[in-house]
Amino acid sequence: MNIITYGTFDILHKGHINLLLKAKQYSGDYLIVAVSTDEFNQLKGKMAYESFEIRKAKLEALPFVDKVIAEKSWEQKFKDIEEYDVDIFVIGDDWKGKFDYLERFCDVVYLPRTPGISSSDLRKKMEAGLW
Repeated sequence: MNIITYGTFDILHKGHINLLLKAKQYSGDYLIVAVSTDEFNQLKGKMAYESFEIRKAKLEALPFVDKVIAEKSWEQKFKDIEEYDVDIFVIGDDWKGKFDYLERFCDVVYLPRTPGISSSDLRKKMEAGLW
């Protein structure tokens, strides 16, 4: 089965790793990770600490990630599901209900976030010199 997930994956941390491992273990033989480009993050009003190239390279280095692609728009999810013959779309439960419309094309699974960790919190700590 092919699984896909999307995210910025800024300052790769335990929460990201947990999500990706759970995604891979969710009946998945092949895990595709779509990482938001810097340009797409700007459209979303987000600013990543690390560049797209660094975030992509870190994800590609993980042994349980099979393919990393660029996420350039909200609309590309339909194309990706079709192009990569995706069976399961996985995302953190902070997005619960937002991607239910994809259930016409594949299973949609919202996985629980790892408590007590987020990229936003890590960025704040870094800016304050606490990390």
